[in-house]
Amino acid sequence: MILAGDIGGTKTNLALFEIQEDTLVMQVQQQFASREFSSLTEVIMAFEKQTSMAQVNAACFGIAGPIIDGRCRTTNLPWDISTVDLQKHLHIDKVRLMNDLEATAYGMLYLPENEFVDLNPTGRILDGNRAIIAAGTGLGEAMLYYDGTDYHPIGSEGGHSDFAPVTRQQDELLKWMRNRYPGHVSYERILSGPGIYTLYEFLYESGFAAQPVSMMHIPEGKDRSAMVSECALTERDPLCLEALRMFAEIYGAEAGNLALKSMSLGGVYIGGGIAPKILEVLTNNHFMNGFASKGRFEEMLRGMQVKISLNTETALLGAAHFALDRL
Repeated sequence: MILAGDIGGTKTNLALFEIQEDTLVMQVQQQFASREFSSLTEVIMAFEKQTSMAQVNAACFGIAGPIIDGRCRTTNLPWDISTVDLQKHLHIDKVRLMNDLEATAYGMLYLPENEFVDLNPTGRILDGNRAIIAAGTGLGEAMLYYDGTDYHPIGSEGGHSDFAPVTRQQDELLKWMRNRYPGHVSYERILSGPGIYTLYEFLYESGFAAQPVSMMHIPEGKDRSAMVSECALTERDPLCLEALRMFAEIYGAEAGNLALKSMSLGGVYIGGGIAPKILEVLTNNHFMNGFASKGRFEEMLRGMQVKISLNTETALLGAAHFALDRL
């Protein structure tokens, strides 16, 4: 039995997988609100209580944060997670911590083609490194290094790298955001759940268009970025549509940056919870134009496969398979 986890700033997913003839079969899965718990161990205890969890043989957890020497202080949670503590609690030695995007990257290898949306149908199918970028609560970036036979996940904290504008409008956005974040403006400030509403605020304050009535009185506790997306896709409001267009353009540009840095001739994969919700915008030319506009390397980038994963449990699947492959 394998215990796998996907630990994010908003939610924590845990699942038990049984090994049946070298194949993983999910037996039970539970989702928990991360901020209702003080530690991952506390979440596991709740999972054990709800599922009567049997003894596991191995465990692997994809965590939103850097893994350093078997330990992670989560980026968007006040948790300190260590391999040693989890080994003691689970009474097993085979416990692995991964960056959540490492887990997502590994999970991409096990998804069927019908769980992808192809953004670049002319992209060539090649063996080579693959890049993975995922906007959700934050912005995650990783790669799959190809050694000629197998793929190896490599995590990063590239989502916290400096935002680099590529249009005059984005120049103005950076100036505006420096007033809000004078110390550092990262891509994650834009390419994340909160980032969509940030773009909306910038455009409104810049005089792009008037606010729609539905955005003037936002109920307490309502997800503001989700409201922007809903207003754009259902009401076709110009201000909200422009916020999503900018999001797609910047998302594509940073995906292209990652593709160049990882030489991802094997393809670029987009994960995270936002992309499936705004497919209408991402499947326009905004994303791909931002992705490929890299001067002398435009031809190479336009030849890469670029796909959106529709499977929201990719990180969980990747963590489970990573544990299985190392049993």
